[in-house]
Amino acid sequence: MEEEERGKLLKYRDRQLSRRLLDRVKRKGEELKDKLGRRPVLMEVCGTHTVAFSRTGVRRVMEDIIDLRSGPGCPVCVIDNKDIDAMLALSKMEGVTLGIFGDVMGVPGSYTSLEREKAMGASVEIFYSPWDAVKWAERNPSRKMIFLGMGFETTAPATALSIQEADEKGLNNYYVFSLHKLVPPALELLLKDEELRVDGFILPGHVCAVIGRKALEFVSSDGNRPGVIAGFEPVDLLGALENLVEQLLKGEYRVENNYSRVVREGGNKVAQTVIREYYNIVDSTWRGLGEIESSALALREDLKKYDATRNFPLEVSDSVTPEKCRCGEILTGKVLPAQCPQFGEECVPENPQGACMASSEGVCAAYYHYDFQVNDK
Repeated sequence: MEEEERGKLLKYRDRQLSRRLLDRVKRKGEELKDKLGRRPVLMEVCGTHTVAFSRTGVRRVMEDIIDLRSGPGCPVCVIDNKDIDAMLALSKMEGVTLGIFGDVMGVPGSYTSLEREKAMGASVEIFYSPWDAVKWAERNPSRKMIFLGMGFETTAPATALSIQEADEKGLNNYYVFSLHKLVPPALELLLKDEELRVDGFILPGHVCAVIGRKALEFVSSDGNRPGVIAGFEPVDLLGALENLVEQLLKGEYRVENNYSRVVREGGNKVAQTVIREYYNIVDSTWRGLGEIESSALALREDLKKYDATRNFPLEVSDSVTPEKCRCGEILTGKVLPAQCPQFGEECVPENPQGACMASSEGVCAAYYHYDFQVNDK
């Protein structure tokens, strides 16, 4: 079975097929560029797509024909500064250990970061899954483990099931600080943004594996834009671009599923049920987008014994965003990383000044590692 799966994957990395697709996208892209009188603007809304477009070189090779922008698809990057400050406060509480994914460690809050606080003695543990955090809590009953549940619809079920496991083990020292966010409301806001001229969307494959193609049909039906759900290999990326360009040339818009090997029309019903059983949908503040109605997941009332927001004081004074940081504008595709005065100078992966450089899926980090050249600034 492993050999079969590997063979299927290699098909989407095939160089000859990629070259043929690239030639077609260039030819059709030039035709669309002539029709519009400008480069078409296409936006991906997934951190993994951000990295993939840069790592494969597709962004660079298409830059004279297609303006590829990155939207709010990095789960670490869209966490509001006030929530970063809240987790910093939690990390310094007596008897508390904060469990996180590594990407959030270097994200600066108003005045410090978890990386700096850990160096000064704060108890912060990096985990690869929420189940590792449950195991840690079981081994350390004298400490209160607060797991930072972050990510979109893709990771929310795993966080929920870690609570189920903690409950089955009878743990009374495991808590979740839920910062899970929902992609559709953010997309709806982008579609209504009159300052943002996006012609079409490359839609997130991982998220759509959970919510399904139908959940994003509003992109074409209400937003009058084409959308393509895509995977992450070169053939996936180029195929999505070709599909979008063809739709724009014809003026007939729909949401296509180009990732049918993973994404179904109605999504993953089991994962959707888990989300409904463990969370309530609430309003949430996103970095760069402000408060978005019904765009996040909070633990249900009957799970309050596991909810960090109900068991620990989380009052945070006014948060401050660095004056020069343009992460919010970058996350909405209004500016490119190289247009930020700090990018590649004060702000580098070793010393990030904003979330977009701190996260491995951040737009600035991807551009810095794969796209940035000195003469870009």
